[in-house]
Amino acid sequence: MARYTDPVCRICRREGLKLYFKGERCYTDKCAIDRRGYAPGQHGQGRKRTSEYGIQLREKQKARRLYGVLEKQFRAYYEEAARQKGITGDRLLALLETRLDNVVYRLGFAGSRPEARQLVKHGHFEVNGRRIDIPSYAVRIGDVITVREKSAASPKFKELLESAGSKTVVSWLERDLDARSGKVIRFPERHEIDVPVTEQLIIEYYSR
Repeated sequence: MARYTDPVCRICRREGLKLYFKGERCYTDKCAIDRRGYAPGQHGQGRKRTSEYGIQLREKQKARRLYGVLEKQFRAYYEEAARQKGITGDRLLALLETRLDNVVYRLGFAGSRPEARQLVKHGHFEVNGRRIDIPSYAVRIGDVITVREKSAASPKFKELLESAGSKTVVSWLERDLDARSGKVIRFPERHEIDVPVTEQLIIEYYSR
C-alpha cells in the first residue's frame, strides 16, 4: 500500500492549518505552520487564485489527510455514506471517526492520529478481547477497545496512559483508565466532531 513518507508538517502548511500530526510538538513554538505559515515550495508565498473546484478539492484533501486515508479508501467512505440514511456529509464524518485508529486517538491512548495508526498496526490493542491490527477497522456501538496487557507494561504505554488522564474524552466514548480501555456508547453526531472540515464542499466535489 502506498503511504506518505515526506515530512508531515508540509501537509499542514499546504492546507493552511494545524492538523496535529506531531502531537504535543504542534502546541509549541517549534510548529512549522507557526514559523512558516504559507504553502511549501517556491511558489508557496505567491498570490493564490482558487476556483470553485479548487476549493472543493482542497477540502477533500484536508479531510483525507486529517484521517490518514488514501484516495481510494476515502471515495469508498463517501459512497458508503451516500447509501446510508441521513445527511451524507454527517455520515461521512461519522464513518471516519469510528475507524479504530481514530477511536484510539480520541480515547487519549495516542498523541496523534498517525501515532494511533502505528500503534494499532503493531497490534497493541484488542477489540472485545480480540487483537486487531487494522487501523481502518470500523468499531460498533458496544465495542470495548483495550490496551493489551503486554503492551501496557512497556514504558511507552505507561507514559501514554499517564498523559491520557489530562485529555478530555469525546461524549460518544467512555474511558476507564484503570482498565486501560474505552467503550463506544453511540455513534458521533456532527456537532460532536471537532474537525475543521466543511463536509458539504466534499459532497459537492464528488457530486460533479
